[in-house]
Amino acid sequence: MHASKAIPKQVLVGQNASPPAGATVKLSTTDLNNLMLALSIDVVALTELLVPRGHRVQFGTIDVPGIHYNLSGVGRMSINGGPEMPLRPHLLIIVPPNTPFMIEVDGGKGPPKLISRDCWTHQDGILRVAVPNEQPEIVQICGFFNAFFGQSVRLFGDLREPVIEQFEPADKIDLKLREAIDELLQQEVGVGAMTASLLKQIVVSLVRRSLRSSRRWTERFSILADKQVTRAFSDMVARPGAAHSVQSLAHSAGLSRSAFMARFSDIFGRSPMVILRDLRMRQAAIDLTTTTMSIDVVAQNAGYESRSSFVRAFRKAFERDPSDYRQMAKDGKARKGI
Repeated sequence: MHASKAIPKQVLVGQNASPPAGATVKLSTTDLNNLMLALSIDVVALTELLVPRGHRVQFGTIDVPGIHYNLSGVGRMSINGGPEMPLRPHLLIIVPPNTPFMIEVDGGKGPPKLISRDCWTHQDGILRVAVPNEQPEIVQICGFFNAFFGQSVRLFGDLREPVIEQFEPADKIDLKLREAIDELLQQEVGVGAMTASLLKQIVVSLVRRSLRSSRRWTERFSILADKQVTRAFSDMVARPGAAHSVQSLAHSAGLSRSAFMARFSDIFGRSPMVILRDLRMRQAAIDLTTTTMSIDVVAQNAGYESRSSFVRAFRKAFERDPSDYRQMAKDGKARKGI
C-alpha cells in the first residue's frame, strides 16, 4: 500500500519531547475545541479485512497511522511483534505510523495459514483482503490517514504505542466507516471531503471518550501533554491571522519568553513563528479554494500586512503563486491537505 503525496515540508512532532516536571495533562474544553475544529484529516486509504478461521493476515510498515475497527468476530492482533491482544466486536485500535501488525484467527489444523497477496484486491482506493469461498470470522475496516494542523504538525506523529478503545454499537463508529467505504466506491463529487469528515468524526469520538476515561490516550501526545504550551498553540490554531508574537504567545501560556521558546521548540521541533507561518499558509490555502476573496484580503486574513510578503511566503510553502493555486483548485488539480 502506498501513501498519498505527503504534505509539503511535513515534520513529525515530539520525537524526543517529554512534558516538563509537574506539568498537568488536563486541557480546557476551549483549547480542545479549538484544536479539534482546526484538525485536518487526509485519508490515504481504506481497507476491508475479512479473515476466515484458521487464517492470518500480515501488514508491513505504513508511514501513516491506521484506525482499525473490528466490526464482528473474535481473534487476536499483534502489533510490532508485541503481545497478542484479543479482538472482539466494536474494538477500535489506532496503530502508530511505521508499525507492522498481524491479525489471526484460530481454527482448522495447525497454525493459522497466511492469506496470500493473490487475495488482496483493489477497487476505487479500497484494499480488500478476503479468501475466496471462505466465510470470514473477523470483519475489520481500517482507515489509513494523516491528522495534522497546518502543514507541519501531525497529531499522531509521535505516537509509539497503540490506542485501544472499546466502543458499543450505539456509538455508530461502524456506520461512519461503512459510509466512508461507500463514498469511495461511488466516487461522487466531494468524495475526499466526505471520507475525511467521517474519519475526523471518529477521532473526535476518541477524544471525547478519552476525557471520560481514567486512562487518557491524549496523554501520549507531546503536543497535548504540556497544558501551558498547548494553550498558546490552540490560540495560534484558532486565530492564525492574529498579531501573534513570541511575547504574546508566552503571555498566553503563562510563561517567560525564554521558557516558552524552549518548551515549544522541544515539543514541536520548530520555533513558534515557523509553526505560525505554516498555520497561516493553511488558512490562506483554504480561503483561496473556498472563497472569492481578493489576494489582498486573503493576505490580511492570514496575518500579512503586505501582499508581496504574503506571496513570497505562499510561494515558498506551495511552490506556486496564490493566483495559480486558486486556478488549479478550480481545475480540480490543487494539492490535497488544506
